[in-house]
Amino acid sequence: MSGRVNRAIELLSQGQPVYYTGSGERSYEGGKKMAHTWADYIMYEMEHEAFDVHLLHEYMRGLVDGGPTRSGHRTPTVIVTLPTDGSDPDVMRANSWQVRQVLAAGVHGILLCHAESTEAVKVFVESARYPFAHYEGTGLVQGRRGSGGQGIAAQIWGMTPVEYLHKADVWPLNPDGEILLGLKIENHRALAHVEASVAVPGIGFAEWGPGDMGMSFGFANNHDEPFPEVMENARSRILAATKKVGIAFLNTVRVDDVVMRLEEGVRIGAGPEAAAEIGRKHTKRTMPW
Repeated sequence: MSGRVNRAIELLSQGQPVYYTGSGERSYEGGKKMAHTWADYIMYEMEHEAFDVHLLHEYMRGLVDGGPTRSGHRTPTVIVTLPTDGSDPDVMRANSWQVRQVLAAGVHGILLCHAESTEAVKVFVESARYPFAHYEGTGLVQGRRGSGGQGIAAQIWGMTPVEYLHKADVWPLNPDGEILLGLKIENHRALAHVEASVAVPGIGFAEWGPGDMGMSFGFANNHDEPFPEVMENARSRILAATKKVGIAFLNTVRVDDVVMRLEEGVRIGAGPEAAAEIGRKHTKRTMPW
C-alpha cells in the first residue's frame, strides 16, 4: 500500500502532473465501478447537481469496497465542488456546514467555485481545518472543523479516528496533510484578487473556469477555444499567479496539446484518458493508474 492517502497529493509532491475524470453514477455501485479508474482523482460535482450527502457516503463506501487501486491507494482521490461560492466571507462562513458535511464523508478535497473574495478563501481553508492544527503566522485563524465527523471519514481512509484527526489537514500548508483544496477563479471579480487568493496558505491548486469566466465578460458560450483576447489574458494571469506561489494550475488537456500544456506549467489535466497517457509518458511517470 502507498504511504499516502491522497494519490493526487502524492504525485504533485513528486513533481508529477495529475489527471481527473467525473464521478460517473453517484451511488454505491457507481463508486465500486470507479474504484479502478484510470484517473488520479474523481471530481464529484455538487455545485449544480443535488447536494445529497447520503449519496456521497454511499459512493465513498463503494470506492472502498471496489478497491484498492492499482497504485496501492485505498481509493482514488475524490474532490467535491460545493454549491456555495467564495463571493464573501459571511457567505462562506454561513455555508461552512457544507465543508464539514462532505469532509465527514471521507472525501480528499474540495474545489470552491467563484472564489471572488480573498477573505472568503481564508474562511474556506479555516473551515476545513481542525482547531489544533498549526495556524500561527499564516494569516489564518484557528480551524473551525469540529469533533464528531471523523469516525466515518476514518473508516473510509482505513485508519482510527485519532489517526484521521492528524492526517486530515490541508496540503501544502501541512506537508503531511491529505486534504487538497482548490479555487475556481472563474469571473472578473475573482480575477481582480487572484494573486492574493491563490496565496492563501492551505490552497493547493486553482483553475480559471472558462465557461463562467466568459459569461462574466459578456460571452454566453465561450467555454472552448479559441478564446477572445480578454479571456486569454485572464487565463494567463491566473496561470502566472499559481506559478508565483508554487501551487498547481488546472486546465483542459487534449491529445494534440497535452505536452504543450505541461510545458507551460499545467499540473492538473482535465481531459480524456488518451491525453493523460501521452502526458504520463512525457513526464516519465512510473506510478500506475
